[in-house]
Amino acid sequence: MVQLKKRYVLTQSQKMMVFILSMSLYGLSNMITELIPSFQLGPIELSVEYFAFIPLTLCILFHPFYAAVGAALGEIIFGEVMLGQFGGLGELEKFIGFSLAMFIAGCLVNDPKNRRQVGIAAMTGVIIHQFISCAVDIAKVWIGVEEFEAVPGLAQSVVVVEGVSFLNDVLFSGILFALLPTLYLVPRLYGKIEPLLGMKPRNNKTKYSLGEIIAPRLVVISIILAVTAAVAEFMSESDMALIEWDADFLESIGGWFIWVSIGVAAVVALITIVMLLRKGKKTPTNVDGSQQA
Repeated sequence: MVQLKKRYVLTQSQKMMVFILSMSLYGLSNMITELIPSFQLGPIELSVEYFAFIPLTLCILFHPFYAAVGAALGEIIFGEVMLGQFGGLGELEKFIGFSLAMFIAGCLVNDPKNRRQVGIAAMTGVIIHQFISCAVDIAKVWIGVEEFEAVPGLAQSVVVVEGVSFLNDVLFSGILFALLPTLYLVPRLYGKIEPLLGMKPRNNKTKYSLGEIIAPRLVVISIILAVTAAVAEFMSESDMALIEWDADFLESIGGWFIWVSIGVAAVVALITIVMLLRKGKKTPTNVDGSQQA
C-alpha cells in the first residue's frame, strides 16, 4: 500500500474533485442505461448493465480509491435516492462490490499506455464485480433468505441461471461497454488530460510487480469487504434493511422524473470539470506533465 501512495500523489482538493467527477459522470451514465431497452434472444436477455469504462478510466488515470468510491456513490445517489428508492443494507452490497472491483482494476495498471495491462484491468474489474453479485445471489437462495427456483423443486437451478447471467454481463456489457472503450480512452487521454486539470500524469516509468500491487493486506481487506457485502444483502432480504424507503408519490408524477436526475448529474459534472479546468490554468505544467513550482 505504500507503493500506491507514491504512485498517486494528489492534493486533497484534487482527490475531492476526482471523487465528485466520478460520482456525477457515472451517475449520469447510469441514468442513461435505464433508458436503453433490453433485447431478448431466446432465453438470453441482452441489456446494457452499465458503462463501466467511465469509472475504469478515472481509476486508471487518476486515484483509484476516490474514483471507485465516487462512482459507487454516484449510482446510489442519482440512480436510487433521486428516483425515490433506497434499499438500505441492500445498497451497501452494491456499493462495496462495485467500488472494490473498480479499485482493484485501477491498481493493476502500472503503465496506462500499455494496452495489455489496461485490457486485463478492465476485464478483471468487471469479472470481480459480477462474480460478487452472482455469488451473493446464489448464496441467498441456498441459505434460504430468498426463494428462486427456475426449475420447480430444484433450488440448484439458480446456479445455471446466475451463471448464464454472469457470462452475459461479462461478455456483452464487459467487452462492449468496459473493455473496448477503456482500451481506446486510457492511452489517448494519458498525459494529455491531467495537465489540463492541473494534475500530474501517473509515472509510467515506475514498475511494480504483481506481488507489490496485490499485497496480502489488499487480499485480506478485499475478502472482508466481500463478506461484509454478502452479509448486508442477506440482512436486507431478511427484512432487516434498516433504512429503506420508496417514494410512492413519484409514480403519480410519471417516468419523466428520471430526466431531473440526469439533469442534476450533468450539472454537477459540468461544474466540476469547469472548476478543474480553471485550477489547471492556474497551475502551469512542464512538457513532461510535472507541475512547476
